[in-house]
Amino acid sequence: GLMTSEVLLLERPAAGVAVLRLNRPQVLNALNLELRVALARAFEQLEADAEIRVVVMAGSERAFCAGADLQEYLDAEPLQVVQRRMDRLWGAIASFRKPVIAAVRGYALGGGFELAMHADLVVAAHDARFGQPEVGIGLMPGGGATQRLTRVIGKFRAMRLLMTGANLSAEDACAWGLVSDLVQADQVETHALQLACDLAAGPRQALEFIKEAVLEGMNLPLTQGLQLERKSFQLLFDSKDKHAGIQARLHKHQAKFE
Repeated sequence: GLMTSEVLLLERPAAGVAVLRLNRPQVLNALNLELRVALARAFEQLEADAEIRVVVMAGSERAFCAGADLQEYLDAEPLQVVQRRMDRLWGAIASFRKPVIAAVRGYALGGGFELAMHADLVVAAHDARFGQPEVGIGLMPGGGATQRLTRVIGKFRAMRLLMTGANLSAEDACAWGLVSDLVQADQVETHALQLACDLAAGPRQALEFIKEAVLEGMNLPLTQGLQLERKSFQLLFDSKDKHAGIQARLHKHQAKFE
């Protein structure tokens, strides 16, 4: 079974779907080392679990995740920070091959915003607030925001958020392409779960290839990106799901994927 920890709860609400719930509500789900390690381990184990098709990351009502736990930062020295190997903890989430949905209510700030940006889909409440406030404590993002944020919203909007530390409303985040679905606060988890169930019933290999092509393609010249897409497309012709999907479409009934 999956190693769980008090700071990270694992829920199995539906077949093929795992919900990882950040559970430090008293500190707005701030990321301490224990929670970061629990997240990395959970993603590694869910990657290996063939029954899990989709992962939903969720927090609590007031916050998805309000950022790093500053208690751990106060007296930390550079080498201690190096030894925490944050790249490996973030890497376990970044390299996860199955679809990931972030369900965001309330604050997603700093490392919490970065965590949401590691997802493939973001379902956000109208009351969600996004931001990278690190500059306000004399730091900068360390979980990918200078790169991921800029790739999504462009240099000038990214600089505005990164240099001022200002919060972004859910509406603006949606308009800027940082949110997939914007819904009422009490609908966020229901909506994310419905989306997760739809994906869990989808063609596993096609979804994995789509994720790979999109993410790899963001770092490749267009020619190589198109080549990766084409090779993956060609490979899918060997799948039972392709056959089932086309048959179902031709006979106008719902496809049953493996």
